[in-house]
Amino acid sequence: MRRLLKGSAAIISISLILVLVIQFVVLLPQSNSSLKPDDYRLDTYYSKTPTIMIPGWGGNTTTYHRMMNYFEKNNYAQKVMTVWVSPTGTVKTSGNYTHQRNALIQVLYNWDYNATYHPEVHELTRILQVLHDHYHINKMNVIAHSYGGTEFIHAYMGSKQLQRQIQLRNIIFLGVPVEESFGVKVKFVPNLNRKSKDRNFHQLEAQMKNWKPNSTVKILNIMGGTDDEVPRIQSEMLQALVNVHPEIQYQQVIVPKTNHFQLHNRTVILKRVAKMLWGKG
Repeated sequence: MRRLLKGSAAIISISLILVLVIQFVVLLPQSNSSLKPDDYRLDTYYSKTPTIMIPGWGGNTTTYHRMMNYFEKNNYAQKVMTVWVSPTGTVKTSGNYTHQRNALIQVLYNWDYNATYHPEVHELTRILQVLHDHYHINKMNVIAHSYGGTEFIHAYMGSKQLQRQIQLRNIIFLGVPVEESFGVKVKFVPNLNRKSKDRNFHQLEAQMKNWKPNSTVKILNIMGGTDDEVPRIQSEMLQALVNVHPEIQYQQVIVPKTNHFQLHNRTVILKRVAKMLWGKG
């Protein structure tokens, strides 16, 4: 019996060590880069507004690896900083934001495997506050995949302070659920929000009605035509939230033959994201 217990304890210890090692590796930041003015593209606008990149559930440093490489290789943008947040709300950074043009800031959660997205909402709120207080970021673009977008919209709409301090410019959602009581068979129609049983969605509705946008906001809602993880209707319900503000420029796109993972990897999407964020005309 003692041998069995010792063997079990050893297996558990080894498994725990492996998990910790893997978690450490997937949270290693992608290297920062530098974009020189000589490399600027004629078809691209270079702005001091940074872009915050938020991963979805279980996301890590690999989530936006291809996207950032594409932006850097084609001289659209430069990755300048990584921000980690722990479950206790402790924020750490690597690199620095000093108003570099078309700057990319990578967000990483130290632990992103919770049963709901609510813990990450509080952690992301803390990140946004640190970005404002310590790096003087008062306007931003956002790229968010899956629950990363859910967390962002709840964090921002749930904080009057952030709404006053940070202006939103271009928001790109990639397969982001905002209403989770509807299934795959439900089709979007006007006033469908009245049939929603998702209390988180109704909370967002109330917050959105009270929100007073302090800048021109553009939202691009991208969905995959073969996304089996997030039913399309759950993302389409975003339009029911934003329609209370006619000044918001909202567009949604369904990309054929694209699954949930491919939403942040397919070149056709990367090109569209780059054009939305930095394209001229």
